[in-house]
Amino acid sequence: MKTLRFILGDQLNSTHSWFLQKDPETVYVMMEMMQEQNYVKHHIQKILAFFAAMRNFAFQLEKAGHKVIYLKLDDPENEQTLAGNLQKIIGKNSIEQFEYFLPDEYRLDQQLKTFCKDLSIPTKAYDTEHFFTSREEVGDFFSGKKQLIMESFYRHMRQKYDLLMNGKEPTGGLWNFDVDNRNRYDKKVPLPEPLVFEHDLSEIRAMIDEMKVQRFGNVVGNIVDLPLSRKEALKLIDYFCQHLLPHFGTYEDAMLQQHVSLFHSRLSFALNVKLISPKEVISQAIMAWQHRQKEISLPQIEGFVRQILGWREYMRGLYWNKMPEFAEKNFFNHHAKLPEWFWTGETKMNCLKHSIGQSLDLGWAHHIQRLMVIGNFAMLSGSNPDEVDAWYLGIYVDAMQWVQLPNTRGMSQFADGGMVGTKPYAASAAYINKMSDYCGSCFYDRNKKYGEKACPYNSLYWDFFSRNENLLANNQRLKLIYGNLHRLKPEDLEKILEQAAVYKSMVNEL
Repeated sequence: MKTLRFILGDQLNSTHSWFLQKDPETVYVMMEMMQEQNYVKHHIQKILAFFAAMRNFAFQLEKAGHKVIYLKLDDPENEQTLAGNLQKIIGKNSIEQFEYFLPDEYRLDQQLKTFCKDLSIPTKAYDTEHFFTSREEVGDFFSGKKQLIMESFYRHMRQKYDLLMNGKEPTGGLWNFDVDNRNRYDKKVPLPEPLVFEHDLSEIRAMIDEMKVQRFGNVVGNIVDLPLSRKEALKLIDYFCQHLLPHFGTYEDAMLQQHVSLFHSRLSFALNVKLISPKEVISQAIMAWQHRQKEISLPQIEGFVRQILGWREYMRGLYWNKMPEFAEKNFFNHHAKLPEWFWTGETKMNCLKHSIGQSLDLGWAHHIQRLMVIGNFAMLSGSNPDEVDAWYLGIYVDAMQWVQLPNTRGMSQFADGGMVGTKPYAASAAYINKMSDYCGSCFYDRNKKYGEKACPYNSLYWDFFSRNENLLANNQRLKLIYGNLHRLKPEDLEKILEQAAVYKSMVNEL
């Protein structure tokens, strides 16, 4: 039976059981499609990275002896849609069976199910053999529970896979060392040089220019510095374990103007397109910790494992449990447009200038920049979560909807009303100053709540809690905040709310 197997651009798992044997009757198909360029506007480096990684993966499959059909975006035969291309290839090659990997995006999952229903030949879907959990596992774990607390799921995963465990108890006696992982960078250890890979993707850039692909963001010299092959991804996890893991946890929340990634691995793109698996990454990191416990303390490795074994798997499971309704959530009924400087980085707020500017330049920012600087401002200013989702999904090279949507609409914007987070991740200038060196050279005064050059975060913070008191006042984790709000002098609160109103009315000029 002649079989066609379809591989999406984020399914580049060369260790999958599909590839263990070479079958002359099996043909693999990969395709670049305008369909995937048009559903959201992407960062230029995201498009370049995807196409380069896909092309390399197809080349490696062919090199290993597999039959591959690869449609480039500018191929005259390209119908530019998933269904159009597959129908043409199936007919042209007399295909008798169609198989595919289960997509990680709801939209594509629905599209492929519909496509298969209309086919007259047998079809079959396969797991990608990448994640620790199935799509349904997180939903099943939380079945019947009101809140989906990540910590309980994380502990379950630690026990299930016997990771950082001492029998039935967690290694070191604690499940979570998050309290040790919230430090500002204090110059006690030297900052490392990040490992970068210089890929000149001028040829692909010329093609997407010719095809008039809509995009935003910057790329210098058409160079993308991320790992775009399995070989490079393996090299990056080696580098992380050797040079970055010893201080990862301590400084994972810190932000600096002059150093983009600090001790972060920047493995997220390679992980999310499946060039490397979470099991491989965790296994190698734990092995490094076991052999170098004098250099790598338990809080460093636990913080890293929690990000991947806990948060990453939890987000994916939550996505599949709550879609498609999750994508419509708007708990605060926010409808403001994102400020224009989200696409330029041209704002006088230094933290946002650096965090957004870095995102535009690299297609990458670490989780605190995404959550507590950019996402925090979007929520405090009342931005429409639809616009926030589209911006995050487009700008970050590692953004796939299964991980972006629950992080953005859930954790960052609290638009889900508390499914992901037990309280909104709102913060004033005090937090940003605590975790970064942004505030010292800012146009605005972090100490002022209102008046000339008062930091916008301060008035927007109190305005947010004031206007949403009817929705949030019963949240036990916010009792202290509402206590502080009620202790503000009425005349001060009035000035703060007036300042917030002015800033929201002139948000594009901030």
